[in-house]
Amino acid sequence: MARLSAELETFFFQDLEAAQTVTLKDILTLAGERTFGFLFVLLALPSALPLPAPGYSIPFGVVMLILAGQLVIGRKRPWLPSGWQGKGFDIKTVRKFVKAGVPWLRRIEVLSRPRLSYVCTSPTGRVVIGVAIALMSISMMIPIPGTNTLPAIGILITGFGLLDDDGLISLAGLVVCVMGAALSGLIFVVGYEGARVIIDAIKNAVLAR
Repeated sequence: MARLSAELETFFFQDLEAAQTVTLKDILTLAGERTFGFLFVLLALPSALPLPAPGYSIPFGVVMLILAGQLVIGRKRPWLPSGWQGKGFDIKTVRKFVKAGVPWLRRIEVLSRPRLSYVCTSPTGRVVIGVAIALMSISMMIPIPGTNTLPAIGILITGFGLLDDDGLISLAGLVVCVMGAALSGLIFVVGYEGARVIIDAIKNAVLAR
């Protein structure tokens, strides 16, 4: 089977050459019989790159949250509602993300090989991975700067491990997920405390009149 980077280049730049949009159905077709990891990598890619991805974090985050839930309950193949599969995204924008992401995927491919496979294949391992990806997907959907990129990177790396049954890479992805959770938590705390200080200042100003 061809490497993921090569498949993405062929699919988006040759097979869909004349297309104006790409749909979730197209992505599911590309994934075929492969594991959840393929979809996690592809759906996390736009938000994991240092490029603006308006309009992608929330819908892709929702899809990955649903897929993560299926991973937790033990499904072997991913499923999405048929009504969602027609959702289209501008092909030019998607190609921009794929073009920027392929060099990074190739770097991971050099390191990836089946090892510690029980991390990716055992029921316990898949539950842990599913819960981590679910939490990172929720973080991606929150419209606060700083809560998207690191969680998406964690999902991408963890998903790549799932794709190749490489438990070591998935464990590295889980570490990034923990870092993403810590960063998101810190942002929430700072934002909450900042908002509280501002509200208190306004109340004091009003009462002082």
